[in-house]
Amino acid sequence: MALGGNPVFNGKNFRSATRGNETAGFGTMTYGGTAVANQQQLEHMYNQPSAGPAQTGRMTFDDVIVKTLLCLGVVLVGAAVPAFLVPGLALPLMVVGALGGFVLGLVNSFKREPSPALILAYAGLEGLFLGGITMYLEAMFPGIAVQAVLGTLVVFGVTLALFKSGKVRATPRAMKFFMIAMISYAAFSLLNLGLMVFGVNDDPWGLRGADFLGTGIPFGVVIGILAIGLAAFSLIIDFTSISEGVRHGAPQKYSWTAAFGLTVTLVWLYVEILRIIAIIRGSD
Repeated sequence: MALGGNPVFNGKNFRSATRGNETAGFGTMTYGGTAVANQQQLEHMYNQPSAGPAQTGRMTFDDVIVKTLLCLGVVLVGAAVPAFLVPGLALPLMVVGALGGFVLGLVNSFKREPSPALILAYAGLEGLFLGGITMYLEAMFPGIAVQAVLGTLVVFGVTLALFKSGKVRATPRAMKFFMIAMISYAAFSLLNLGLMVFGVNDDPWGLRGADFLGTGIPFGVVIGILAIGLAAFSLIIDFTSISEGVRHGAPQKYSWTAAFGLTVTLVWLYVEILRIIAIIRGSD
């Protein structure tokens, strides 16, 4: 299975659960210690419709879609808390959501067996973070929330269309470039955060606010475009992992893992689009 890009899917055993020989609901006769069904029972069994993936406890695309929508619904509920219910606590709730979401994100990523409760808790905490940061930026740049949501939907839709057309695939060579780019981006983000925390760079966006090679374009726009591309390719990896899981008959419980992986990527994509729009509008 083409795993490895999204850490959520790493180490997961996406294989169909082995089942014992079961003939539930049918009586059998034995002959020489071997169970033998009579002719009437055999005809009844033959006339039954074939069991689909859902009946055999396997992961389906419908399972993944339903659970992903559930996770995103919890994200929206969490985002409504600082944005509408307790706006005076937006900043503290954003910090709680960011830290709690980071911790639960790691826990869920490294758990071999998915935990629906922890996955939904992660979604709720990420909602607090997204609601807080969106409310803060919306006060500075009215309409930015709608722009970021539309941008996220467009990137998701285009990426899904490209994946379904077969024009973009998570090939081994592409995965190598992806991992190099991800490590480089993570290193830059940590460096930028350190410079901002220790007051070395007093720009609100850190190095992202610097001019890119005298072009008048903020460096954050260039980095943001790269990050959006990485998030889009991460979606390709997610789609590949889900398709492989369904094709190989992964246990139904792993639809939660797939939903969690998609939620992580979509949250990352939204944050990157939100930030790049803020940088562009702030530089006007």
